[in-house]
Amino acid sequence: MKLNRRLNQLTEADYHHLLVHYRRYTDFNSLGLFRSLLENEKLNLEQQLRLRNAAAAEFPKFYEFLQLKDPDTYFRLSTLGQELTVADERAAWTEIRQTQQRILTEKRIRHRGFGTYSKHNCGYDNCPLNGLMIRQGTYFAEEVMGFKTDRRICHVPYGPRVDHRAEQRRRERKAWPSRRNYLEE
Repeated sequence: MKLNRRLNQLTEADYHHLLVHYRRYTDFNSLGLFRSLLENEKLNLEQQLRLRNAAAAEFPKFYEFLQLKDPDTYFRLSTLGQELTVADERAAWTEIRQTQQRILTEKRIRHRGFGTYSKHNCGYDNCPLNGLMIRQGTYFAEEVMGFKTDRRICHVPYGPRVDHRAEQRRRERKAWPSRRNYLEE
């Protein structure tokens, strides 16, 4: 069965029905559900908060993974209806970055090319590259996911990226004295 409606045009009752029976719909998209809560003009703030809590209760793992997949949407959902100062906003983004790093290490994800970080989105409506899947760190990438714990960054003409060869050279330099002592004996 198909929904055959845009999610941002549903009423609160339709959202509740959809959350109960989402498995019946073949065109259901959980990311679209969370984004539509922010875009829906038929809902007031209280309804949006109730639906956000219901959707987060129905999809708890996806709601947590949303910090990694689409951090802007997660930030807007988590701060829905709150008046934030600049310091509060920075603290929230710091927490999101820490959670992103924790999720990456727990799930043992080594690449960072997914979600909003893997698509070109420059903000211009007439850009022919909008929505195009790109490699992270290239010239066309708008944002790059980076953490303070990243080892070495190699700045190439197409943007910063982790230089694995530098890591390999460092390991070889460390191993050289022990090999030299072995050869002298």
